[in-house]
Amino acid sequence: MVAAVGSYLDAKSRGGTWALRIDDLDPPRIAPGSVDSIFRCLEKFQMTWDGEVVFQSARTDAYQAALDGLRSRDLAYACACSRKEIGDAGLAGPDGPVYPGTCRNGLPPGRDARAWRVRTGNAQIEFTDILQGPVRQDLARETGDFVLFRADRIFAYHLACAVDDHAQGITHVVRGADLLASTPRQIYLQRLLGLPTPAYLHLPIALNAAGEKLSKQTLARPVDPGRAATTLAGVLRFLKHPPPDAVCADGVSALWRWAAENWARGRLPVNAAAPAAYRDSGAPS
Repeated sequence: MVAAVGSYLDAKSRGGTWALRIDDLDPPRIAPGSVDSIFRCLEKFQMTWDGEVVFQSARTDAYQAALDGLRSRDLAYACACSRKEIGDAGLAGPDGPVYPGTCRNGLPPGRDARAWRVRTGNAQIEFTDILQGPVRQDLARETGDFVLFRADRIFAYHLACAVDDHAQGITHVVRGADLLASTPRQIYLQRLLGLPTPAYLHLPIALNAAGEKLSKQTLARPVDPGRAATTLAGVLRFLKHPPPDAVCADGVSALWRWAAENWARGRLPVNAAAPAAYRDSGAPS
């Protein structure tokens, strides 16, 4: 909800549109009813999206075309390595094990392709995040040749995002700072595919008492649509936009009006951690 509110306000306060995309690339991980729950929650919070909802599960032809284009230029190659084999290589990066390049020059004898990877070469990606400032990543050293098409026959999130951001005409991506390390890989793919690069703003992350991001993985409680005004006010406080008590008492519509009029990027907290006062199990996930 922190990322949703921040992106919504940043778009609406500047006369922009707010796009809704459902990242459902991995069907086995999609809980029944979860998409409808998202829609109902956004409606209770009076967050109206612009245009048609895009489901990534319906976009596989576009991702395949992008992968085929990279393969035709020898920018992507087949890989037979398992996660264990990559982990055993002992190359660690900030976002997990770094691929050692085992299959870069061809599959080992007797091995079949499990995935497709992109060649990173000596790529060093630099960009300036609107909130977090300059970011630099040496892809070869910090990620290695990363996966575009997984062993379980699912397209990778990085490829899907690069393709879909262009297809939806996205000019600004506002999301949580937990995805900051992923952004250079998406920018790299945009460049290989000849696509424009949006501006990025990575918001701070709300954490629990153990310093973990509030999420399904850390068993955070879901947002309660029945407490929309209370939750929205809490999110605004977390983002350093504390609404007056009188505005909070007037409900969701009043909070949105106040927030749109007072939204300022310069007031946003840069640090990825939540303030201590907001590290509680009742915080929105």
